[in-house]
Parts: sequence; C-alpha cells; structure tokens
Amino acid sequence: MSPRRRETMPGPTAVERLASTLRDAILERGSLAPGDPLREEDLARDHDVSRHTARAALALLRAERLVVAVPYAGARVATLDDTALVALQELRAALETEAVRIVTERHGNPWSDDVRMPMDAAVDALATAEAADDWRATLHAHAAVHRAVVEAADSPRIAAAHAQLESEILLVLAHLRPDYPAGSLAEEHRCYLDALPERGGAAVREHLDRSTTLIRSARRAVGGT
Repeated sequence: MSPRRRETMPGPTAVERLASTLRDAILERGSLAPGDPLREEDLARDHDVSRHTARAALALLRAERLVVAVPYAGARVATLDDTALVALQELRAALETEAVRIVTERHGNPWSDDVRMPMDAAVDALATAEAADDWRATLHAHAAVHRAVVEAADSPRIAAAHAQLESEILLVLAHLRPDYPAGSLAEEHRCYLDALPERGGAAVREHLDRSTTLIRSARRAVGGT
C-alpha cells in the first residue's frame, strides 16, 4: 500500500498575492493615496504578472471599495468624500445596532463576563497600541473592538457585511489622523461598551457620529472635503 499523501492547503494565487500587495500599499504603507491611478499595464510590469492577473486583482479591491473604476480614466484608489463617509457610518451603525440588539436579547442586561471578555481584550489591545503611539496598529485595534461587538451576536451574515466595511474606514484613516488625545480612544471605547447593553442603538449612533465629526474636522484642517 502506498503511503498516504499529506493534504496541504493551497497557497494564495497570483491574483490574491497582487491584491494583498496593493491593499498593503493603500492601507498599511500609505504609498498609494486616494485618487492615485492604478494602470493594469504598470502593475503587470512592476509586479511581473500578466495584465489579466492585474485586472483580476483590481476587481478584488473594487469589491472591497478600495479601488474605483473611473470612466475613460481607468482604475484609481478610492476617495471617500464626506457624503460617502456619512453613508458608510450609517451602514456601520445599522449593522452594529442590530448586533447589539441580538446580544442583549440573548444575554440580557448587563452582558455577562463571557460576552464582554473578547471586547475587553480588544480594548486592552487598543490601549497598548495607543501607548506605543503606533497609529496603524491603533487603527487595526480600533477596528477589532467594533468587530468583537458584532461577532458577539453570532450572526455570520451580519459579521460578514460588517467586515466588508473595515477596509473603507481604514482607507479614510490611513492618510488622516483625527485629534484623539493620547489614551482617549481606549477609554472612549470602554465607556462605549458599558453603554451598549442599556442604550443600544442610541449609544452606537452617538459613538459613530462623534467619530464622523472628528474625521470631517481633520479633513478640513488639511484642506480635504
């Protein structure tokens, strides 16, 4: 009998690797700014891939709303103006409000320690990132707090829809740092978690409205729209 073959998970495809590289350039390194062009022929040449691979990678990023197709101008890094930002935050509020309603319905008020534990751990990680003055780590830790709230509802559809919005808010903040005093984000989110079981959707909307106001103020300060 021949030896049993070890099963291996397939690695990322060329399309996924290029999409990951471009996503990192947009969100992590900030070397691709909102509005920057993304030409298939340049991507194919610079990354040693076919134009088909470049086109497919851009399609993946369009699905995440990190890239937009501009008629007669090709693909560009997405730019979220204030109107788009407000719409994004409204959708986030709707999803988080429903998640909070489900959690409270299932677990009562106040939420148990088991329910709060992943959220509190996420806030602890946020405090660590803030203390290190690492803005990009802070952004991801901040997103993880909201993700933990949504995932507590144990609704795969809501969690998947919410996850699709993370890249957009990271895109807004990758090139912009609103005026958050040192340590204030973690403290604000601890208060947010405390308010959710009692105040539900009202607490969600107030929290996201505040962040929208701060982002818009930071944009105006640097001459954005």
